[in-house]
Amino acid sequence: MAPVVGNVPVQDDGSSSVSSSPLKTFSLMSIQPPSLSPSPYSPWLHELKSDERGLCLIHLLLNCANHVAAGSLDHANAFLEQIALLAAPDGDAMQRIASHFSEALARRALRQWPGLYHALDRVHPVAEATAARRHFFDLCPFLRVSYVVSNQAIMEAMEGEKVVHIVDLNASDPTQWLSLLQALRARPEGPPHLKITGVHEHRELLNNTAVCLSEEAERLDIPFQFNPVATKLENLDVESLRVKTGEALAISSVLQLHSLLATEAAQQAAPAAVGQQLTLGECLDKDHSSSSDSAMPSSPAESFLASLWGLSPKVMVVTEQEADHNGGALSNRFVEALFYYAALFDCLDSTAARSSVERLRLEKVLLGEEIKNIIACEGPERKQRHEKLQRWARRLDAAGFGPTPLSYCALLQGRRLLQGFGCEGYKLRDDSGCLMMSWHDRPLFSVSAWKCNRLH
Repeated sequence: MAPVVGNVPVQDDGSSSVSSSPLKTFSLMSIQPPSLSPSPYSPWLHELKSDERGLCLIHLLLNCANHVAAGSLDHANAFLEQIALLAAPDGDAMQRIASHFSEALARRALRQWPGLYHALDRVHPVAEATAARRHFFDLCPFLRVSYVVSNQAIMEAMEGEKVVHIVDLNASDPTQWLSLLQALRARPEGPPHLKITGVHEHRELLNNTAVCLSEEAERLDIPFQFNPVATKLENLDVESLRVKTGEALAISSVLQLHSLLATEAAQQAAPAAVGQQLTLGECLDKDHSSSSDSAMPSSPAESFLASLWGLSPKVMVVTEQEADHNGGALSNRFVEALFYYAALFDCLDSTAARSSVERLRLEKVLLGEEIKNIIACEGPERKQRHEKLQRWARRLDAAGFGPTPLSYCALLQGRRLLQGFGCEGYKLRDDSGCLMMSWHDRPLFSVSAWKCNRLH
């Protein structure tokens, strides 16, 4: 039976443990600990040892989440006061986690006062967000493994092709494609003519990517062109991708597809008006036929994937968070997010000093903002709707894609990269032809490859 803390069920399926965090002890508890008193001040909190403090923070957070979800804000406020005595944005992993989650719960509590809630909104500058993503690349191996494995899958699919077109659904950084250019240059048959279409909402990042890749392609003497498409993913017009007959197409999506689920929530909240111009993510969602045998996708995410299927890619490689943050109930979402981000913060402790400015920026600007969005926001505002590979597999199948197993060579390259990273906690395993990247026994990201497998 799953343990319960503060009336919040905690799944004990073996996937929730975190190596050196109190969350591992917590996930293995088989008894129901007493609910903590929401007294405004408890002097004994300062006397706790590190592990005891971590477990106490977990109990406080879950009790607080219960009260926030129930609208009992006086009790929630009392728990937040106790959390503030123990949490610290520059402390150990559990203290930092508690700092971010308590801020998210406080923001959530303010939702009933829209003026206060939105007055606290802050959009980080593009340069700051880009730097935080770069720190994630440098301090954790997950993006590096994703790039290496994705490039290997693309290389194998494009063997012998003379004209290659890659659509990158998040072209904010040229790093992945710089290494691909070098790999293509080393092909026995010589490099192909390469076109990369980059999609991103910020044109300045696309311009930087274009300049960097063009210079490297010129240095390697590879025929190259870059097609920038400055738009959000949900507003993407398929025609702007400029896919031409005779091009061998590959599509790369790194941590992007879940953003389409926010569009789905927005459409459910405010259905599109009849006759309204539809975007790529919406174009197949309206029921234009009343026939019972229609195979129209049932959601904007599936519609978007079906539109990509219509481009007939030879391969599409997808990297997504292996997490379930798209549930409607706050309590379940909170527990899942707490375990997931505790694992990420734990692995950061293994690779970056507590005083690291880069780690602090990464946790505040990238991970902390994701936590706030998952916990504090609802409806179309909640963008971070991560789902596990099993759910994405069903959507991809409905859109006409079938899985194509990642090769042993791709797995081997990923494992060599992890070995070179110098930390034993990171794991890589084959999961029915897909790749799971884990911190110890907690899967955090998946990489999978797909191809068009049937008429749709």
